Amino acid sequence: MKFTLSWLKDHLETEATLGEIVERLTSIGLEVESVDDKSSLKPFVIARVLTAVQHPDADRLRVLTVDTGDGRSPVQVVCGAPNARAGLVGAFAAPGTYVPGIDVTLAVGKIRGVESHGMMCSERELELSDEHDGIIDLPEDAPVGTSFASYAHLDDPVIEIGLTPNRPDATGVHGIARDLAASGLGRLKDGKIEPVAGTGACPVKVTIEAPDLCPGFALRRVAGVNNGHSPKWLQQRLIAIGLRPINALVDITNYVTFDRGRPLHVFDARKVAGNLVVRRAKDGEKVLALDGREYALTPDMCAIADDNGVESIAGVMGGEHSGCDETTTDVLIESALWDPIVTARTGRELGIITDARYRFERGVDPEFMVPGLELATRLVMDFCGGTPSETEVVGYASHQPKIVSFPVSEVKRLTGLDVPKAESLDILKRLGFGPNGSGDVVDVSVPSWRPDVDGKADLVEEVMRIHGVDEIVPQPLASHGTVNGKILTTLQIRSRAAKRALAVRGMMEAVTWSFIPARHAEIFGGGQSGLKLANPIAADMSDMRPSLLPGLIAAAQRNADRGFGDVALFEVSGTYEGDTPETQRRVAAGIRRGTAKLEGAGRSWAGNAQNVGVFDAKADAFAVLEACGAPVDRLQVEAGGPAWYHPGRSGVIKLGPKTVLGHFGEFHPKTLEVLDVSGPLAGFEVFVDAVPEPKAKPTRTKPKLELSAFQAVKRDFAFVVDRTVEAGTLTRAALAADKKLITGVSVFDIFEGASLGDGKKSIAIEVSIQPVEKTLTDEDFEALAGRIVENVKKQTGGVLRG
Repeated sequence: MKFTLSWLKDHLETEATLGEIVERLTSIGLEVESVDDKSSLKPFVIARVLTAVQHPDADRLRVLTVDTGDGRSPVQVVCGAPNARAGLVGAFAAPGTYVPGIDVTLAVGKIRGVESHGMMCSERELELSDEHDGIIDLPEDAPVGTSFASYAHLDDPVIEIGLTPNRPDATGVHGIARDLAASGLGRLKDGKIEPVAGTGACPVKVTIEAPDLCPGFALRRVAGVNNGHSPKWLQQRLIAIGLRPINALVDITNYVTFDRGRPLHVFDARKVAGNLVVRRAKDGEKVLALDGREYALTPDMCAIADDNGVESIAGVMGGEHSGCDETTTDVLIESALWDPIVTARTGRELGIITDARYRFERGVDPEFMVPGLELATRLVMDFCGGTPSETEVVGYASHQPKIVSFPVSEVKRLTGLDVPKAESLDILKRLGFGPNGSGDVVDVSVPSWRPDVDGKADLVEEVMRIHGVDEIVPQPLASHGTVNGKILTTLQIRSRAAKRALAVRGMMEAVTWSFIPARHAEIFGGGQSGLKLANPIAADMSDMRPSLLPGLIAAAQRNADRGFGDVALFEVSGTYEGDTPETQRRVAAGIRRGTAKLEGAGRSWAGNAQNVGVFDAKADAFAVLEACGAPVDRLQVEAGGPAWYHPGRSGVIKLGPKTVLGHFGEFHPKTLEVLDVSGPLAGFEVFVDAVPEPKAKPTRTKPKLELSAFQAVKRDFAFVVDRTVEAGTLTRAALAADKKLITGVSVFDIFEGASLGDGKKSIAIEVSIQPVEKTLTDEDFEALAGRIVENVKKQTGGVLRG
């Protein structure tokens, strides 16, 4: 939003300087992004060249005598501009003047032996443009001796503020002045608009067929206008904010748009056939807009049509056919209300960005619909003449203000500011709100120009920004009760631990998109309707991810396509399941591709590395679980896994019969086919949020390192069991035979053959035994071996292999 200082002072009576205004705007939430202040041009004056003769020692230089209009003798200036001539009127800089375009402060000097007392300036030297082919050439009647900046209207600073979407009232200069006045930086001038009396009814009637898209429509005809150029002051203001003056009628609509935040449209009444209808556009209906482009409309868009068809895209842009030009003599001025959501969607789908759309999609003041039309009518009559008709108003019901209950104590609670009740209510009054009541809770009516205010927190924000955000006293963070108090949440601690564990194992962290293609989501157990994006940023990002694996696999393939086939990637982030995005899980996942094993990858003199497999993924998963504090010695691994894994090369990690902590394995060929990737690939997912909290244990003040003085012993056993018996079940049975003496059990051989019988296999285990009280005798070992054999037989049905 741009405006000039003089424009602001049309609405604000103030003695504040430019710097004070800029500082106050930012402090009340209307952040100033830039100030274009041409104050550096004040020393430059308009001067006339009296004579221009050739320099005696330079072919491209001329010696000028210049009248600067100060009543003194003409000054001598050496100039190299090709257009320097007697009679030229331009901008002169005297010695001591700083010239911004060349970053030089002038002084009296000699150029090729001839003294020069100043210079005649080009536009580039004054930073007005890049033009440097000659000095500025002004009309002959330009007043010599006066300020060039004042003559060229460059002494009016242009202020640009960055508006947040919740401040539609600040899309007009009057609304900005209201905020400044409320902050104590002046007095808001009376912006009341006197109605313009009309003669006869408006000959063009309006019918609203889509009242949900158009809550109100006001129309007025002004006959006998002369659509020439708008006044110089109006053109200069439009140019200052980056708009191009077109003609008086169009310039008036642009002026009212920025002056009051009220977009308008003008039709050439002679080009409108019959009456106007506000309706939904028909599918495929086309209109040639004012930007010279033809747009195809849809039934979701609102249009203004006459007997010839669509004449305007409601709230966005008018049509070329009914636009006003220099031949226009009768004009229809339209001031309407449009649905913000429909306006925004229409502009986005058609790719049209206009000042009208910018305001309508934020919400304009409904109570200013008719006054805005009256203001435009007055300006049309002042600039173009003409006779107005009466105003035709259709569909608009009077505005019903929202009433918000405002507990005054909320200001202190939410902001920490101790603002007296009287001051809080006075601030709201100055902003146009209507406090009503005397108790601790006051009912406040919201003005029509503030559709963004819905609750008490919004009123607190208004009080805070006007009273002064800088008045909030910084407060130190509260110290923790104990030095070793827990700061991070359990999930934060586990996420960090999981990342460190996987990084130590040679994997690299990746950050993938939370959105994946629908087909990928379906293959990994997702694809529910509640997890589909209503407005995806791309066609292949339509669903919230049910798993981290699709993104990691795709990232590995992108690396492989670029020649880096052996990669190991991991991510610790959220996944989505169920029918709502609120159902999230914290997951640690990783994949290995090619030969990216822990001990190294690729070719070596010692032999080529093996491809990754199921046991690599299992080791990664268990490393994460151990880092997260899971009781890894009590975990169970069941063969098989989700459908995206290979059924014979995958597993599910459980704690007890029901709690699933994760799964791992090599990926199913069909999964790789759907993802359009190549293997070998193995991966895992661990549900960090499913790991149970560890039980609190009393802290020992003097922890001891317990070391046994006795030699550890290892014994091997081989059991014949049914082929369906899992090795993990057997190792747990052996470990449970004597938890005090047995410190570890590991499998070192599995054998299947006809000698064992049908459906049988042999599992060989190594049992680590650590005596703690005495050296074990042969009888002790025999007794322990008997307990191991008995326990294994009891839980698995296995017998010692002969």
